[in-house]
Amino acid sequence: MIRKLRWKFIAINMLFVTTVLLAVFLSVFHASRANLRNGSAQILQRAVQEDKLGLSHPGKGEGGGMQLPYFVVEIYGDNSYRFYGGTYYAMDDTDTLQQIVDTCLASGEDSGVLSQYNLRYLRADTSLGTRIAFVDVSLEKSTLNSLVVSSLQIGAVALAVFFFFSYLFSGLATRPVEKAWLEQRRFISDASHELKTPLTVILSSADLLSEDLGEQSREAQYVDNIRSEGERMKKLVEGMLTLARSDTMQQKPALEALDLSDLTMDAALLFEPVVYEKGLELTYQVDEGVQVEGDRDKLRQLIGILLDNAIKYSPQGEKIALTLTKEDKHARLQVENGGEPIPSEQLGHLFERFYRADSSRTDTTGFGLGLSIAQTIAQEHKGTIKAESDRRSTRFIVTLPLHHAAR
Repeated sequence: MIRKLRWKFIAINMLFVTTVLLAVFLSVFHASRANLRNGSAQILQRAVQEDKLGLSHPGKGEGGGMQLPYFVVEIYGDNSYRFYGGTYYAMDDTDTLQQIVDTCLASGEDSGVLSQYNLRYLRADTSLGTRIAFVDVSLEKSTLNSLVVSSLQIGAVALAVFFFFSYLFSGLATRPVEKAWLEQRRFISDASHELKTPLTVILSSADLLSEDLGEQSREAQYVDNIRSEGERMKKLVEGMLTLARSDTMQQKPALEALDLSDLTMDAALLFEPVVYEKGLELTYQVDEGVQVEGDRDKLRQLIGILLDNAIKYSPQGEKIALTLTKEDKHARLQVENGGEPIPSEQLGHLFERFYRADSSRTDTTGFGLGLSIAQTIAQEHKGTIKAESDRRSTRFIVTLPLHHAAR
């Protein structure tokens, strides 16, 4: 949990910094592009407004102090052309200039950009015909491209540096939380362990009293209540101890190659009397030879939790279906039962500790730890568990990796 909290802290910081850097770089990019465009636009404006003698070097001093290549063409009434300006590199190439003018006229726009020639133009009518000014925007494009590359490089370095410091300081920020979390887990583990001894004494004393009092005495009923509540408390303590050990990694499952098919059938047979007593029907479809690597006792407990959960929440007369199949490189265990569907907003909370669904699915004999323990067991075996529910049924699906020899 602390690791997830730390990475969440880092992710939030990195997202914030990335957003700020992106906003800054975009602002600089748009401001630079607007400045360069304004510079070339001023050149074009001067060029179409001045005559030949007044147009010496309109590109000099504009666009941030740079001289931009330009040229002007006069189009007279008899469709003859006249080029002047002189700073454009292709002034001697009359064919290219002719193509540029023809492309500009074909566009029908008074201003725009000829991307294939890297030229921006502005057209204006004069007393003699039409005057079109062109300015080279190659320098503008290369400047913007360099700005983008520089921004990406600076951003990458800044993000790398900030990630380093964010990772470093996230450890300091989460250290108090980690300390409190570990103390809480240690307290639960120690308290659960310490409660086992007095509970054992209480249950043993209750058994001895029941033998001395007999079954018909009034005091025997009180002893039965003590035994019943003691058993419930013992289950709670054992569940809390199991989760606490898992959190602190004090107890790792002893993995071995085992036949999950046999284990599933054994669990199903054990629950058949309980299913029959509650007026339910248990059906199962188990593929043979499903080999996994795991802890036999823990996997048996996992299957038992899912079957017990299905029995508790199935109305009388409903069917409970247990299936085990192979899917690619995984074993798929599913327990399905009928009854009222679980709302979708509650499905994600079913595996939380002590979480209880709505009143229609509340069972007074449980504590809300079973599914959390089942999830812990699945995760310890590098598997997953999920819940699905609709009008047809409620399904708990566990996937476990197959043993490498069975793949």
